[in-house]
Amino acid sequence: MELNSKSSKGKIIASGVIPFVFLIMLMAYIFGPGSELLDLGVPLPEITMEKINFLDSEIQVTVRNTGPIPVEVAMADINDRIQPAAVEPDRYLQRYETALVRIPFEWNEAEPYRIGITIEDGTRFEKEIEAAAPALEPTFDLLIFFAIIGTYVGIIPVMIGLLWLPFIKKISKQKYHFFLALTAGLLLFLGIDSVEEALEVSKESLADSFNATLLVTTVLVSSFLGLYYTGEKLVNRAKTSRIAKPVAIALMISIGIGLHNFGEGLAIGAAVGMGSIAFSTFLIVGFALHNTTEGIAIAAPMSRGKLMIGKLAAMGLIAGSPAIFGAWIGGFVYSPFTSVLFLSIGAGAIFQVIITILKWIREEGDKNLSSAAVASGFVAGMVIMYLTGILI
Repeated sequence: MELNSKSSKGKIIASGVIPFVFLIMLMAYIFGPGSELLDLGVPLPEITMEKINFLDSEIQVTVRNTGPIPVEVAMADINDRIQPAAVEPDRYLQRYETALVRIPFEWNEAEPYRIGITIEDGTRFEKEIEAAAPALEPTFDLLIFFAIIGTYVGIIPVMIGLLWLPFIKKISKQKYHFFLALTAGLLLFLGIDSVEEALEVSKESLADSFNATLLVTTVLVSSFLGLYYTGEKLVNRAKTSRIAKPVAIALMISIGIGLHNFGEGLAIGAAVGMGSIAFSTFLIVGFALHNTTEGIAIAAPMSRGKLMIGKLAAMGLIAGSPAIFGAWIGGFVYSPFTSVLFLSIGAGAIFQVIITILKWIREEGDKNLSSAAVASGFVAGMVIMYLTGILI
């Protein structure tokens, strides 16, 4: 019996491995002896200028070979005039390899520039900068500046929103369902906003070879499923431990909002670095109004549990403080690919939390999610986010 069992396991393993062996053989043939079969048409080169820094008497351009074939950087130009340039580490780029093009140039702040990179076959790639601004260098004062901005647009608005908790705590069950649905509406708007921002960043700064739509979709779905599994574990654990279920749900909401605010911080830091945003009082007020509603999203589930000031403050920090770290990274080491990833992860987390909130409303008594309180709350949440978003 033991031999038969081992033989059966061996057959199962073999049946799973054999298709992979044939697949490897097929790929080896296509990229080996059969490579001539793929020799159709002419592969076109492509260079992406991912980042442009304006330093003292120099413009630095980070370029990536995003085409299907190796390329050689031949020359650089500014405003259609050829300029001397050094390429580090060298001019030859394999696929997805990056290089730094250093162009000595006396540029003027706030002036527009067209940066061109030409490769060995004469193909030229161009990127336009609307207003030149000095590249940010990490300094203590700048770190403090970003921390203050992140606090203004992240932590303080969320904490203000949490002050609605005593009011929500005293309302009737039907009105409570309204606020839960309002929370779901707020989060749905944030999720859609994250997807839109991710696609916009990818369209502006990522090459077509990254297939932005599929990248965002893949990361979003993976984030949703991973956090949904984790969230279910957390909620189930809350039923059998000292952790209250409202606290578990509020924690998931805080994490989802925190991931969104991290992506928002990346965008803020990058915008400051490019000199394309003015932090006026009007802008800060707009962000504050918009993000205050995120505090309501955390307060709503917490209102049905025991009042715990310490945990409530911790939730606010989890939701708001990532804006500071995002601003630091966006200002000093911004990467469009990283920005797209975090915005997509944040969207997946937010959609997962929406499902959790709707399940909780059903458990609270509204089985079909069709009451006037739920429907009006959901719509009100999205309208509030839209109206406050207009101010940004």
